[in-house]
Amino acid sequence: MKRLALILISLGINYFGISQQKGYYKSEIGVELYGGISNLGGAFGGEIKYAYLVDKNLAIGPSLRLQRTWTNNFGINQGFNIYGGGAFAHYRFQEKLFLGAEIQLLRSPFNFVNFQQNPKKWAPIALIGGGVNLKLHERARLSAGIFYDIANADNSPFRSSYNFKIKNEFGQIVRILPIIYRVTFFFPLGEKVN
Repeated sequence: MKRLALILISLGINYFGISQQKGYYKSEIGVELYGGISNLGGAFGGEIKYAYLVDKNLAIGPSLRLQRTWTNNFGINQGFNIYGGGAFAHYRFQEKLFLGAEIQLLRSPFNFVNFQQNPKKWAPIALIGGGVNLKLHERARLSAGIFYDIANADNSPFRSSYNFKIKNEFGQIVRILPIIYRVTFFFPLGEKVN
């Protein structure tokens, strides 16, 4: 009985440990959804990424974002579309963690600092960060991370999502750090390669 148990455990380790490590998908499609609403406005939209896997750890490719934003600030109703594209690179460690960089140029005509129209119509986005990269299923992967926007443009559509605030001794917010959370689901395309 012990011998049978050892054989089954050995086969299980070989099947789930070694055979799953062989090969990887050469490309993936990534989907990120975004949404938020308040009494002053809101936004919804998303991003699509095409990931080409140079090897099983390095994913690079283009991205495309489309987002609808509206505001009711000081009784003035405004609505506009934000769109643009860019590129990204994610390096995955042991299929559990990743480090990444993403750049985008987004058409964003609204200044999220003073809540007015912005003469600069395009917002540069330059994100660096990392997080977890989890295999949910053979055909689905979750990438969840924290990114710092080193460009931090006034008309960045991500400004309303910055959550890290620095307060002074009186409890007043003196600075908001350009840090955001991002969650993307990746789905492999095609067949595995060795």
